[in-house]
Amino acid sequence: MKKILLWVLPFLMGSICHAEDITIRYKGATAKVSQQIKDSVKVTVNGASVNIESLYEDHKLTILLTGKSDNGQLILKTAGKAKVKLDGLTLTSQEGAPLDLRNKKKVEVVAVKGTDNTLTITACNDTANHKAATIWAKGKLEFSGKGKLNVIATGDGCRGIKTKKDITIEDLTLNITTSGNNLGEKPFGFGGGFPGGGFPGFGDGEMPDFGGGFPGGGFPNFGGGMPPFGNDSIRAGGFPNFGGDMPNFGGGFPGGGFPGGGFPDFCGMRPEDNDSTSEGGFGGFGGKHKYVASTKGIASKGKITINSGNITVKTSTPGAEGIEGKEGIVFNGGNIDVLATDDAINANATIEFNGGRITARSTTNDAVDSNPKGGFFMPFGGNNNNQDIDPAIIIRGGTVYAWSQVGSPEEGLDCDFAPFVIEGGTIFSVGGGMGEMPSVPSNEDAKQPTVLLIGINIVKDEPVSIYDADGKLIDTVTIPFSMRRSASLVGSPAFKLGNTYTVKTKGYEKTFTLSEPFTAVR
Repeated sequence: MKKILLWVLPFLMGSICHAEDITIRYKGATAKVSQQIKDSVKVTVNGASVNIESLYEDHKLTILLTGKSDNGQLILKTAGKAKVKLDGLTLTSQEGAPLDLRNKKKVEVVAVKGTDNTLTITACNDTANHKAATIWAKGKLEFSGKGKLNVIATGDGCRGIKTKKDITIEDLTLNITTSGNNLGEKPFGFGGGFPGGGFPGFGDGEMPDFGGGFPGGGFPNFGGGMPPFGNDSIRAGGFPNFGGDMPNFGGGFPGGGFPGGGFPDFCGMRPEDNDSTSEGGFGGFGGKHKYVASTKGIASKGKITINSGNITVKTSTPGAEGIEGKEGIVFNGGNIDVLATDDAINANATIEFNGGRITARSTTNDAVDSNPKGGFFMPFGGNNNNQDIDPAIIIRGGTVYAWSQVGSPEEGLDCDFAPFVIEGGTIFSVGGGMGEMPSVPSNEDAKQPTVLLIGINIVKDEPVSIYDADGKLIDTVTIPFSMRRSASLVGSPAFKLGNTYTVKTKGYEKTFTLSEPFTAVR
């Protein structure tokens, strides 16, 4: 019996002491590696750059990172899943992602409880090797832990987090900041390559009928000062027969209606990775310049799911979006605060709000922008059956504050012609909308009573309050900017169909009755 106990005790002690397969301790220009498993795992150290390759497929490789380096990196490539634990790590890379995760399978990034961890990238010139982010991943990413993770991207073209697959976030405190400029413009981009250039090759700036060279450009042979179509200036551009006085269809503002030319921002028509606000082209076919790398906060070609935690994202460069999930974004909980120059939250599929407290604010574009496939063509007969088109935005619960401070035509919640479903939650959006009419739910899609307040004056840092007929306060929101005659979409679980309510701001008061599931009030 004693022999058995003596054998078991070291085994248990070993399993407790060696919870990590590999421990990396960064110290200045060097990194020290402690490796518990060596079979089928290759570790190469060059200064403070550590390269790990593992052939294990069934074993989840666990790596602990700690210490500090001003020029360090982890490059990880394993055949199986991996977990990277951050335990008081401060890691800066002068070129290439501090966390370069080349796994085909999921990698978990865990901030150890009670620790403060910071990852920084200062240059992203090697975009061809997928290093244009502080955290870059080939496969799925999962962020968790009870600690804090600060993700900082200061270099030109550097994103905060970028992956080709899905991202899941829960529990941890995650702060993401990007401040670099866009990097490496791709030529043409099917209409966006030349300022004001419509379709490249159809004009040299001297013939307004071709749109090339005039600010806004638009579509060749349409607009650009052709009297038969009602565009009243060679600056107007846009698409014929819809312009003139209607700003939402491109004629009447220099630059083809809005920066970007032609039809702006209609759902389902924005090309992938278009990041700037330069003019040119037909809005959905390259109306914006396309860059090799832009300074987005979180960029996923898959779906992003946020279950819990405290998350802040801040971008400061024109064209830099806050959170972008190509295949959709789902908010299930947590406190999320996004401040971006471009769209604060953007997806080419459905954006779902099921819980949590989300504040999305854009300084030059939409706060929340969904572009589901098929949305743009609905008014043109391409598909006018809502059952065949995924909803652009679904709000089921939580608190959703969506604020676009630039004014018309940008919106707080933008889905244009695709379905917009409201089933619950507290909602307060601020934006200009197209001709003061932003994206709104239909009566069928407004499962919870919702009101559009047209013409409300927003005063910076002054409360906007909603009261019921008995004077009971339902909600108060303080907006960090001013906007005259905004279009604000408001919803609350306290709203009841047929009841009367009053909205009050500094210098503005309006009483309205919720006569329908969706009610517009001027």
